[in-house]
Amino acid sequence: MADFRMTTSVAKVLREFLEDPTARQYGFDLMKSCHIPSGSLYPILLRLEKAGWIVGHFEDIDPSTEGRPPRKYYTMTPEGALSATRELAKLSAALRPPTLAPVFNPGALGGLA
Repeated sequence: MADFRMTTSVAKVLREFLEDPTARQYGFDLMKSCHIPSGSLYPILLRLEKAGWIVGHFEDIDPSTEGRPPRKYYTMTPEGALSATRELAKLSAALRPPTLAPVFNPGALGGLA
């Protein structure tokens, strides 16, 4: 993804999709599981959709029978699953704490300091 910024919110959403890449995800459920408000979630879903990482599709219902509009569900694409796994691994590596180096102790030099 050329200009796709990997934020913690994007990482949370991708992580949720990767729990089961073949599962249909509903926006409201993603808001609850990722603890992200709709004003942040839906722009993320739109960006993921434009990038080809997820595909959105409306359920096939009769709104008058159901008493509500059709819901939009999202599924991860195979390319999206590979890309998300790779990007989350890079993010994890970038956030990994550094290896602790030995602390310099002048007293350990036997009074040569």
